[in-house]
Amino acid sequence: MSMFCYQCQETSRNQGCTIRGVCGKSPELCHLMDLSIYTMKGLAFVSAKLLEHNVYHREDAITIMQGLFRTITNTNWNEEQFKLSISNLIKLRDKRKAELEAISKDRNLKYPEAVLFHISVEEYESFGAQVGVLSSENEDIRSLRETIIYGLKGISAYGDHSAVLGYYDDDLNQFIYKALAATLDDTLSAEQLTKLVINTGEYAVKVMELLDHANTETYGVPEPTKVNLGVGNRPGILVSGHDLKDLAELLEQSEGAGIDIYTHSEMLPANYYPAFKKFSHLYGNYGSSWWYQLDEFEKFNGPILMTTNCLVPLRKENTYLDRLYTTGMTAYPGATHIPDRESDKAKDFSTIIAQAKKCPPPIELENGTIVGGFNHRTILSMADQIIDAVKSGKIKRFVVMAGCDGRMPGRQYYTEVAKKLPPDAVILTAGCAKYRYIKLNLGEIDGIPRVLDAGQCNDSYSLAVIALKLKEAFGLEDINQLPIAFDIAWYEQKAVAVLLALLSLGFKNIRLGPTLPAFLSPNVAKVIIDTFGLQPITNPQDDVKAIIG
Repeated sequence: MSMFCYQCQETSRNQGCTIRGVCGKSPELCHLMDLSIYTMKGLAFVSAKLLEHNVYHREDAITIMQGLFRTITNTNWNEEQFKLSISNLIKLRDKRKAELEAISKDRNLKYPEAVLFHISVEEYESFGAQVGVLSSENEDIRSLRETIIYGLKGISAYGDHSAVLGYYDDDLNQFIYKALAATLDDTLSAEQLTKLVINTGEYAVKVMELLDHANTETYGVPEPTKVNLGVGNRPGILVSGHDLKDLAELLEQSEGAGIDIYTHSEMLPANYYPAFKKFSHLYGNYGSSWWYQLDEFEKFNGPILMTTNCLVPLRKENTYLDRLYTTGMTAYPGATHIPDRESDKAKDFSTIIAQAKKCPPPIELENGTIVGGFNHRTILSMADQIIDAVKSGKIKRFVVMAGCDGRMPGRQYYTEVAKKLPPDAVILTAGCAKYRYIKLNLGEIDGIPRVLDAGQCNDSYSLAVIALKLKEAFGLEDINQLPIAFDIAWYEQKAVAVLLALLSLGFKNIRLGPTLPAFLSPNVAKVIIDTFGLQPITNPQDDVKAIIG
């Protein structure tokens, strides 16, 4: 076994990647990620102990959030960045340990090895191989610990996006310390860790609410918008990922430069925000889901800016590495990395803009438009119209089909479900899962589109708020009495945070696919299934029958 990783849906045989990641991750990179997480656990331990003395450093939380974000599937492929990050984490951990010892009266405090180890850079990979997932020997304890860590990775991604916009929640930050430190505690029982899993879901709700507030306060409330799918005759820059501030600064710096800006995959929802609509050179959306990028980026002709995941390793035949740019937690060997902001200055996008001017326009992949922008505030402004449609029987079912897309052929299931749903069913969606059906012509119900796209994966929060408000409007005691069903797709760790959030809010009988997570041991899976009714998808025909009831 060269490595072990089972954090994403595509993990080998739905058991674990042991030779090389299906995503393309090498054993060396896997070991560096494992060591990075282990080192963050050590920092979290001393930061949590400092809290007991009323000492809190926000810097520690931001460092841990960024570190966890960097390990999310398809985010960072640069081994040198991980080595530098690990070295910096060790320095910060030791600084906090010294601070703790200076104020603590507990001379018998026992530190876990994650707080104490010191090794050379040359030993990082070999030591990382010893402290990875399988270092927790008990299968159920390992499963619960990893579920918490993967939920924290999703929380950290959303928390980092919020922090970039100047929005923080120190209670959330302190939870990240405590929860991550708890995965080192061998005294915690499976029952105690299960409670922490649900607690992680509660904080996932909290961070998605924070990011929703940060995005809408900064860029306005998303509006129902027709987004152009074609191309113009000018050179362009293609922006992918989730970071709205990166796009905003690029738009400002490229205005009047004679180029167009296109969104890709998870950046599509930026087109819905009022603040971005004032830029006439935000041309529209190019391409589809993240896993098509190897072909789509080739045909775009201009530079590509990856602000977050998902970044797929290039094939030998790909020729766009010299026009691939990364920024934030994302990195790729050979790509140009745009450094973080200094002080309150914007990032410098002059290099990518200059290159774009010399490139031919993109090759058109498709034309027409798609519609999105149904934030919970927008949909709730239509509440009377929706309630009337439900009461009259014109809308009989809401189906939440949010989450991630991926490469597995079995994901065609979600397209078939959308096609087979009756015309009185409305699909609520968020995340890149929508690319499986958003371009289908599914029509409307009394002017209400049958596919309501709330935005990025973090905007799954909007879908939960909509359900909670409809429960209130209909005077129901239980959220599960609503005419609503969940048929969720997952791929990476932000989707884990979203799933835990839904479970913590009390939603039951969620269908999840294409597979249940490999990191759920049989015993842990049984507890979740028995408690929440979580179930795997089967086939489109049978599942649609069950969904419609």
